[in-house]
Amino acid sequence: MDIPRIFNITESAHRIHNPITPEKLATLGRALRLEPGARVLDLGSGSGEMLCTWARDHGVTGTGIDLSMLFTEHARNRAEELGVADRVKFIHGDAAGYVAEEKVDVAACVGATWIGGGVAGTIALLERSLRAGGIILIGEPYWRRLPPTEDAAKKCEANSISDFLLLPELIASFGRLGYDVVEMVLADEDGWDRYEAAKWLTMRRWLDANPEDEMVPQIRAELTSGPERYAAYTREYLGWGVFALMRRVEPRAQ
Repeated sequence: MDIPRIFNITESAHRIHNPITPEKLATLGRALRLEPGARVLDLGSGSGEMLCTWARDHGVTGTGIDLSMLFTEHARNRAEELGVADRVKFIHGDAAGYVAEEKVDVAACVGATWIGGGVAGTIALLERSLRAGGIILIGEPYWRRLPPTEDAAKKCEANSISDFLLLPELIASFGRLGYDVVEMVLADEDGWDRYEAAKWLTMRRWLDANPEDEMVPQIRAELTSGPERYAAYTREYLGWGVFALMRRVEPRAQ
């Protein structure tokens, strides 16, 4: 059980597997006003940077679940490195359908909403682990502006323009699901550069070290075409953000 090998190759040197920077991840932790001892569940936890740094900086405890054996190993090593292995644990497994045994204060899925079949399904899954009054975190792409053609959308690694919404529409969609948006931290172009461009050196070094590997043609093709495609399309059209949500409570009738 693992993610497609290409991601384990191209993102093997990443600590954060999305376009949010360490600085913005820290901003998000402060914005949520996390209290020592708060419990956090992270579905699709990647290499564990969010849980580990928040445990160090805010004293939270938490559990992360990720399908990548490599990233889970990185997360456990990061917890040891930051001295928080007694406060966070990482499980190698399928986060789809995972529900915490004990209700948590923050339930997160930052960039892996496929686990619930999309945003709505992932929010419903996270809600099952959340205490009353807790916060859900959703990391999701959106269109900064609509691509001019379906082909342009596909070059942003979408299947079609309809895969993502414009930012105001995405925020409105959370309201239709019955949630208030109480915070957000958005990636910027520098964050996208750090996420995407960091793959290129990783791929080149992997190619140099593994000339006989069966993945060479795919990695070689991605390194050849990826930088230009990213600069022309993803960087231009695609946004990404983390949105903090709280279930709306209807006012009592007087």
